[in-house]
Amino acid sequence: MQQLDVTDIRILQALSAAPKASAVAIAAELGLSRNTVQSRMARLDLSGALLPFEQRINPAFLGFPLASFVNIHIQQRKLGAIVAKLRLIPEIIEAHGVTGSADILARVVASGAEELFRVNGAILDIDGVERADTSLSMAELIPRRTSTLMAQRLASTQGSPALATAVSHEAH
Repeated sequence: MQQLDVTDIRILQALSAAPKASAVAIAAELGLSRNTVQSRMARLDLSGALLPFEQRINPAFLGFPLASFVNIHIQQRKLGAIVAKLRLIPEIIEAHGVTGSADILARVVASGAEELFRVNGAILDIDGVERADTSLSMAELIPRRTSTLMAQRLASTQGSPALATAVSHEAH
């Protein structure tokens, strides 16, 4: 994973503020050449810095307004097979291997309580799953965000002579 420089972060901030902006518009806003913006956006996309568009789609608008988090306790030696089976459950929209008492934390969406009950049953039916503890999301208090991280990163690089020189050269 490569580190992003100030110009990369400024481009990401501009994209975050105006996701439909063209490379020409971003270049004009940031005082960069169109080629610089286009090549950096392509590199950011290829590097994995930009997440897939799919992650912007709200499951509630697809008919899945109920969100929950499921702590899944498993037999570790069966992790690979369990993850393969979890991938087959469409309502599991995200899963992470975690530390603590559980082994996997899954974000699950459902159309209602009955469907969530069915999904929990499907999880528990997987060979090697020992237990699943489900917590319903009552409200999203802090939506997924990265703008605060970008601002923090830029603020921490202020005053760096090498970075200031790089930004100055890229702006011309």
